[in-house]
Amino acid sequence: MFSAYSPRAANAYQRINVETSMHTMDQHQLVSLLYEGVLNSIATARGSMARGDVLGKVNGISKAVRILEEGLSTSLDKVDGGELAENLGALYDYCMRRLILANARNDDAMMLEVMRLIEPVAQGWNEIKKTGTAASADAPAATGQPVLVEA
Repeated sequence: MFSAYSPRAANAYQRINVETSMHTMDQHQLVSLLYEGVLNSIATARGSMARGDVLGKVNGISKAVRILEEGLSTSLDKVDGGELAENLGALYDYCMRRLILANARNDDAMMLEVMRLIEPVAQGWNEIKKTGTAASADAPAATGQPVLVEA
């Protein structure tokens, strides 16, 4: 018989929707979503810990660690990324270790520390897109140098 709502069907639809949207978005937007996911997961873990919800805390921290490890760390270009990729890799590794320790010790300050480390990187990443579109049209204008056009 037909059921009006099936959690299994809803989950399958959601999974397909996420997979489809991941194929249609640009890489910059995907990394922005990963940063947002890390920050939201930590916020969820902090809220769960404050309420005494151990499972919610563990799930939030686990999700943040997975995003850092499987999403952000693996997307670094370790061959051509140079010092920037190396520094971001070290930051992600440090954040993962701090989150695991925060989970074991129920330490809100460590989770807050990770949020404060990731937030400026995420903001900087989002600014790249804003200035990148303006700069791509005219690279010298982004540096503040006058643009001379020869006729």
